[in-house]
Amino acid sequence: MKKLYLSMLLVLLSFCAVAQQHKANFKAAEKFKSSNIRNMLKSTRVSPQWFKDSDKFWYTYTTTNGKNFYVVDPAKKTKTLMFNNKDFAAQLSELTRKPWNYLDLDLKGLELEDDNRTLTFMVDSIDYHFDLNTKLITKGDSTEKAPKRNNWATYSPDSTWISFAKNHNLYLMKADDPDSVEIQLTEDGERWFSYAWDQGDTAKDKKSRARARWFEDESKMFVNRSDSRKVGELFVIDELKNPRPEIEIYKYAMPGEQEVPQEQLELFDVATRTRTILDIDKYTDQTISAYLPGKTSDKMFFTRMNRTSDTLDVCRVNTATGEVTTLFTDVNHPYFNWSYQQLAILNEGQELIWWSERNGWGQLYLYDGNTGALKNKITNSGYFVTGRIQQIDTVGRKVYFEARGREPGVDPYYALMYKANLDGTGFKALSTEPANHFMSMSESSKYYVDNFSAVDMVPQSYLKDNEGNIIMKLEEADMTLLNQAGFKMPERFKVKADDGITDLYGVMYKPFDFDSTRKYPIISYVYPGPQTESFGNDFSITGGYNTALAQLGFIVVSMGHRGGSPMRDKYYHTYGYQDLRDYALKDDKRSLEQLAERHSFIDLDHVGIFGHSGGGFMSTAALLTYPDFYDAAASSAGNHDNNIYNKWWSETHNGVKRVDKKKKDKDGNETTQTTWNAKIETNQSLAKNLKGHLLLTHGTRDNNVHPGNSLRVADELMKAGKRFDYMPIPGSRHGYGSKRDYYEYMMWYFFAEHLLGDYRNNVDIDLPDDN
Repeated sequence: MKKLYLSMLLVLLSFCAVAQQHKANFKAAEKFKSSNIRNMLKSTRVSPQWFKDSDKFWYTYTTTNGKNFYVVDPAKKTKTLMFNNKDFAAQLSELTRKPWNYLDLDLKGLELEDDNRTLTFMVDSIDYHFDLNTKLITKGDSTEKAPKRNNWATYSPDSTWISFAKNHNLYLMKADDPDSVEIQLTEDGERWFSYAWDQGDTAKDKKSRARARWFEDESKMFVNRSDSRKVGELFVIDELKNPRPEIEIYKYAMPGEQEVPQEQLELFDVATRTRTILDIDKYTDQTISAYLPGKTSDKMFFTRMNRTSDTLDVCRVNTATGEVTTLFTDVNHPYFNWSYQQLAILNEGQELIWWSERNGWGQLYLYDGNTGALKNKITNSGYFVTGRIQQIDTVGRKVYFEARGREPGVDPYYALMYKANLDGTGFKALSTEPANHFMSMSESSKYYVDNFSAVDMVPQSYLKDNEGNIIMKLEEADMTLLNQAGFKMPERFKVKADDGITDLYGVMYKPFDFDSTRKYPIISYVYPGPQTESFGNDFSITGGYNTALAQLGFIVVSMGHRGGSPMRDKYYHTYGYQDLRDYALKDDKRSLEQLAERHSFIDLDHVGIFGHSGGGFMSTAALLTYPDFYDAAASSAGNHDNNIYNKWWSETHNGVKRVDKKKKDKDGNETTQTTWNAKIETNQSLAKNLKGHLLLTHGTRDNNVHPGNSLRVADELMKAGKRFDYMPIPGSRHGYGSKRDYYEYMMWYFFAEHLLGDYRNNVDIDLPDDN
């Protein structure tokens, strides 16, 4: 019997030892928290400041050895220090009579003058000038004498005129002239149909920023004015306002509503003070985006999209007559890819470049700007997704752009750099290193700085010519302090979607003291898209919350799913159409299962999930849809009921159906009544399914995703008799602002308790006393 008791005691002690070993490592999480490690990494990109009419540029770059200023001459293939830091600091000390840290010169308002030799900066409201040739600093005038630009003013391109709004009308006056007379251009502006950016402003006789935009030659302005007078109101309360809580009222159109903003495009002639209201009406509840031609003002362009977001016109305006011409119409079902949709105006509108997914992949097309005729497809070299145009060389007839998914074996999320002739010939890959690239090109289009990195690759910066040839390596991020602290790169992985065919990509974060013989709970960080997925493609030391969260003792992953990203083909991007709540869930679950099948260190009996905004929506949906798989979800600021989220988001990505009904009035005349159907499945309808642990949080002043989204879930959970945690974040907007750190701590404790069984009773939310 004593031997039995002894054996049981040994087993109990062994269990306690394991439990103690697997307690949450709050100390490690705190060490690698974003606010604690951001200073361990200095510069990660070269931001070239190009000389005027030259291919030369200057830039600053900081490492653990300090900040340096460089001048690069691509033609000579040279990179030189702009100045000796000690000598520069010594000159400044003599001129300012104050000490300067030569290792980290804090210079404000840096600007290279047009003479390409004078670097101007400011110290204590005084201008200083550094001569790049003589290496001497001279003291200039006090900047306090210079008139300050008003934040209510929109200056014309050469600062001759100012436009502004007052009492919701549009005004004009001469700039930098204290005796200038205010010229009132309109009289019909009113609250919620205003010329002011702040359409709800109730101030009287107060100047504010106008919605006006100037043409480059300053002869005209245009205003895209939105009539929201009939749109329903929404409100949040600033409960922390002194001395009394204050209500904030704003207009907010929801999916399926009859009354939505109506846009009006207006032109103003500065010389004649006249207004032309353009006849742009075609589609019910259409949306408008306007484009300027360049340096002239005889024409402008705009796009006009219908409410179902699947039909779009590109139009030209004769600004002298106000005549509107439809150049061409593009139809794209189920909806247009607003992330990459772009219209580029060439040679004052003689030609247009339009991005379209008409063949299932985003490509560039060249159109005649006068007739609207399609000239040719520009991007001819396979099936891939063209991203943002980087530069257009109208003289050389070339376009430089990013694209994804063209190169075999390269992660399809990486933006690589390419060029092509405008006539569709001459396609050439420029930057194809397997990483995410950012291009900054000289005005001549002869050279560019290529910054690239990946989640598992240190950021690097190269100077290249327009054929993609490397001229020199400029910089590589300094990892000294991070490596010294024990930082380790996350790992990329690839799995199959629930269909067993589609490749999904993701990132895994491990504790830096990872033990392959141990079992770790796994947590999925999610965002459903469809404009972006939860994982990044660039190097990041924090991965949002992921790096620190993993240090508690978790495997943290974030991965894509069908319907999540516009960076892949149209089918992938629009997979979730008409299934906004559920489309991402199967792929997340199946991805976690595959990772557990590959890695014995993953404990699939303890699964967590978290996300913010759309990720808050998705994480709660996952917990309630698969209650026997997910154990705990932390859902912050979730749009759990997209029927009360904004009209554009919900209708575009889940769909809206137009319903026309014929009716007769009392005189027997037949009329058509149009309504819209846009119902979307909600999280609160699944409340009865809750088995695991749920943490709901929401900013009380969130005017993007209204707090009612989380409250409706809480209400149904209470009705269903479920236990859950709910924390309003007082006074906070959508991103939680200064309360973000508090929420991060909350999430640490939540997952430590429910996935590790590590319950703490400390009152202070920062580090527990014993860890």
